[in-house]
Amino acid sequence: MTVSELNNNLPQGLPEFESGWVWLAGAGPGDPGLLTLHAVNGLRQADVVVYDALVDKSILDWVKPGTITDYAGKRGGKPSPKQRDITLKLIDYARAGKRVLRLKGGDPFVFGRGGEEALGLVEAGVPFRIIPGVTAGIGGLAYAGIPATHRDCNQAVTFLTGHDQTGLTPDAVNWDGIAKGSPVIVMYMAMKHLETIAAKLVACGRSVDEPVGIVCNASLAGQQVLETTLGRCSEEAKVAGIKPPAIVCVGEVVRLREGLDWLGAMSGKVLNSDPLGLRPEGRSADAG
Repeated sequence: MTVSELNNNLPQGLPEFESGWVWLAGAGPGDPGLLTLHAVNGLRQADVVVYDALVDKSILDWVKPGTITDYAGKRGGKPSPKQRDITLKLIDYARAGKRVLRLKGGDPFVFGRGGEEALGLVEAGVPFRIIPGVTAGIGGLAYAGIPATHRDCNQAVTFLTGHDQTGLTPDAVNWDGIAKGSPVIVMYMAMKHLETIAAKLVACGRSVDEPVGIVCNASLAGQQVLETTLGRCSEEAKVAGIKPPAIVCVGEVVRLREGLDWLGAMSGKVLNSDPLGLRPEGRSADAG
């Protein structure tokens, strides 16, 4: 869709992007269709788009002619801009009177450092707007047919990062408390330390046979899903060639993919309406 078509089709009443402002927007897990209307509205008005590594490049085709697109992506193990430098860049663009769209993968406030950037803008006196996005820990799992919650499996879910500021397994995480108290655990940026994390969870009482789902390139054409177990997830991920970016989900909800893999169904996969085996044998789903 062209910028002109976007202008003609977006609803009336969306906010005007004023000069000197920064909009911190989430781009979702990958599929451009998961952008919010506010994010698209920002794209069509921005003078500058500062975007992350996980933002699908096709999204940048929606900016108006003459818009500056400035890559500020961070990838583990590769040369990356420092967070402070990115924040200063946003401030400099805004002080030059630009309408600055800071486009981040997923949701800017979920392991996206959006809070750090926003506080930097506050300190500099730069006005800003927050535009939430679909976080990969929910939207990415949904594209794999794995719900973050299901009333037959869990009444709580924990989201955590698989590494801390030093790049190591986070010591500040209460692994014992999470292992014992959270029926479903969704982990961002956990592939590098997956073996260590899985061992910690097992040592704290989780079963080696507990289901694990790993979703790589969630919501994109190259999405890859591995269904495994806590005891085998690290080894099987290596064999399958699963690499970041990926979301890891631990818990019984992973079994629901047998019935909820809607993308697989579009390709002919036969789904199971009772993946948890809860229905009495011979009783239909709509039986009284």
